[in-house]
Amino acid sequence: MKIIKSLLTATIISSLAMSAGINTAVAASQMEQAIAGEHRSDKNKARDQYRHPQQTLAFFGLKSTSTVVEIAPGGGWYTEILAPALKGSGTLYGAHYPDTGKDDYYSKSRRKLEKKLASNAVFSEVKLTNFTPKVASELAPAGTADLVLTFRNLHNWGDAGVKQIFADAYKALKPGGVLGVVEHRMPASQSWQDNKKSGYFPVKMAIDLAADAGFKLAASSEINANGKDTADHERGVWTLPPVLRLGEKDKAKYLAIGESDRMTLKFVKPAK
Repeated sequence: MKIIKSLLTATIISSLAMSAGINTAVAASQMEQAIAGEHRSDKNKARDQYRHPQQTLAFFGLKSTSTVVEIAPGGGWYTEILAPALKGSGTLYGAHYPDTGKDDYYSKSRRKLEKKLASNAVFSEVKLTNFTPKVASELAPAGTADLVLTFRNLHNWGDAGVKQIFADAYKALKPGGVLGVVEHRMPASQSWQDNKKSGYFPVKMAIDLAADAGFKLAASSEINANGKDTADHERGVWTLPPVLRLGEKDKAKYLAIGESDRMTLKFVKPAK
């Protein structure tokens, strides 16, 4: 009888392990399909080598059932991956600048994103919300999000804007939820006051502002690091690809450096 019970227990454990393996494989496959999807342009796919979307989203803890807020999705580079990865099981909010009707960057960016979302059924479940830096905004219904993510945006908002947006993220997240930040990393040797327009942001400032909002730093990663980037370029971070603000001047040099050195920080809203 003991032998039969042992065999039965071993079979159950083996089955559970196989099931877990299959589930993991399905999740990985779904992410790989999202990244390889035909809805993504070759130009966007070419940047995967610098932005490491699969590793980055896994680090932040993305699941197919997650409720996710992407703050300032811009042209939708990450939206192209998040939308199919979550479609049918999870929820994706795109918290973007509102369209005020003005002929400015913010309204144009919103309209461009709306046009993109309407262009392909892969985006059919994306929900757009409004946010404005330095003004309290509802990124998603309070306490509903598993993840709030923002990619290469902190430098646009300044310290006051980041402070407000981190507070908005804290409100949107469930207890135990994650705030994931990827941003151009300003070297500790540089002064924020002297280099605010460089496009880089201090790591310590990001961590301190998150702490002020109530977050705890859970982990950091070098997934998006680039040791070739000295962060002291003539036209700031935009000197590097993909912008290449200097045009043909030293183009080969900047292509050899690649995209910017980036911090990747994972913050957690403490569970009650």
